Amino acid sequence: MDKQKIFSREDKEIYRDGDKLIKVFDSEYSKANILNEALNHARVEETNLNMPKIRSIRVVDGKWAIILDYIEGKTLQSLMDEHPEKEDEYLNLFVDLQMEVLSKKVPLLNKLKDKMQSQISATDLDATTRYELHTRLDSMPKHTHLCHGDFNPTNIIITDDGIPYVIDWAHATQGNSSADVARSYLLFCLAGKKQLADKYLKLYCKKSDTALQYIQRWIPIVAASRLVKASETEKAFLHNWIDVVDYE
Repeated sequence: MDKQKIFSREDKEIYRDGDKLIKVFDSEYSKANILNEALNHARVEETNLNMPKIRSIRVVDGKWAIILDYIEGKTLQSLMDEHPEKEDEYLNLFVDLQMEVLSKKVPLLNKLKDKMQSQISATDLDATTRYELHTRLDSMPKHTHLCHGDFNPTNIIITDDGIPYVIDWAHATQGNSSADVARSYLLFCLAGKKQLADKYLKLYCKKSDTALQYIQRWIPIVAASRLVKASETEKAFLHNWIDVVDYE
């Protein structure tokens, strides 16, 4: 089969070549970050979650590339768009998958809390707001659950025989489950699906027996940590989540 481009953005291109997926990074992309992404992915593979396996890492036309299994199927987002009548069914699957991911431990991954502290420091928020966010983050319980970092329906592929696979582990860390849930909630909101976001959050809280208020305390921290790489449109939205919070 000829190599076929399936996704492209400024710093990387993704191709399908038969049963392989080839993720080619721009020549200016940090080699250390590429190798770190591959290492994180390989470490998560050891949990035996359904996910594409890394086949190799090599240089393609002078650019570093990660070669993985190609998972044939449709994203959960595509299925939700095609079958709105099955929203509850798909949302239950989404939450169950997230709870399975969050139940795992990968001790050698970077700590989510450290990453978020650095991201908050790098924002253009004023010093008082940064201080309050750092203080709140530092006060949150320290856990070591596997956090995906970008858990949303576009990163779940359902095969033709109904097996779900979780993809895109570039942002995997270990940390507090509720921070990862707060991030998924914000991703739904950023996609213009506030009603679905609220429905998701209530369902997760019910299934996991987690207090809604506890996850809500994470939302401004997560919103701030996302500011660094957000588009201008996203930044305006994220600032609203940070500004509306009354710090204690």
